[in-house]
Amino acid sequence: MSQDPELLRDLERLVEPVTRGDPESPLRWTCKSLRKLTAELRNLGHKTSHRMVAELLHDLGYSLQANSKTREGTHHPDRNAQFEYLNGKVKRQLRLKQPAISVDTKKKELVGDFKNNGRELRPAGNPEQVRVHDFILPELGRANPYGIYDIAQNTGWVSVGVDHDTAAFAVESIRRWWHAMGQAVYPKATDLLITADSGGSNGSRVRLWKVELQKLADETGLRISVCHLPPGTSKWNKIEHRLFSFISQNWRGKPLISHEVIVNLIAGTTTGAGLVVHSEIDEQPYPAGVKVSDKEIAALHLHRDKFHGDWNYTLQPRLA
Repeated sequence: MSQDPELLRDLERLVEPVTRGDPESPLRWTCKSLRKLTAELRNLGHKTSHRMVAELLHDLGYSLQANSKTREGTHHPDRNAQFEYLNGKVKRQLRLKQPAISVDTKKKELVGDFKNNGRELRPAGNPEQVRVHDFILPELGRANPYGIYDIAQNTGWVSVGVDHDTAAFAVESIRRWWHAMGQAVYPKATDLLITADSGGSNGSRVRLWKVELQKLADETGLRISVCHLPPGTSKWNKIEHRLFSFISQNWRGKPLISHEVIVNLIAGTTTGAGLVVHSEIDEQPYPAGVKVSDKEIAALHLHRDKFHGDWNYTLQPRLA
């Protein structure tokens, strides 16, 4: 393995476009057989065997399984084509050494001494005492973790919001990631590629999302491109299985008694592959129901791709 450092990377590239799985589980599965993957790796010039491939897949968190019907929501006719298009844009972005990030809101969490699924080591017969009923505590509220995962660097940023999960909050989280982490890693960046779900605060039809991204493009001078995952496929978003699933593992069985505890548990998340995560509380208010006028939309420097411009588009910086 030490004599062929590209082997693991090429294996991940072969598996990634066809991966499936539960976003809350570290276990992923692939529909390619070991022997087929081995043959493809050999075609790329690697000396390997199906046994070595099996060991590498295990290290990456994959498992070979039989076909199983799953509910994936609406099956859009261009779903597979969009995944191929998105995958191609990410590869091109990484090849040009420009930043490519995967973003999403993690499941909202009640803050307080509530039961958190999972187990942790404690003295025998002395479990953590938590509330019987999960009623929101007005003085603590909920935590809205919004994450940014840097695909090339294997690093994450999570803003823990205390107010509404809006498009303004989502873009502010990206802004904070850029100034605190991204800009230092990509000092010569001219383009930022964002892969996001089609719904939620960063949905493809959310007008405020585009308005706030335009502001970010104007501030940073970056051309900001967005590729949305097709409807009903949010669990395939890279951030789900490369960041959020490990956060869920790290805090399993631990009551999320305060926003500070949540931030510390998120920031303490690591993996054997070298994942590094930074987290901060965002105490700013983000009012829900903000209306965006047609005039604001007309003022956007928005250029839609020829293929599914509703899912794929770029916001150019406006000159001051």
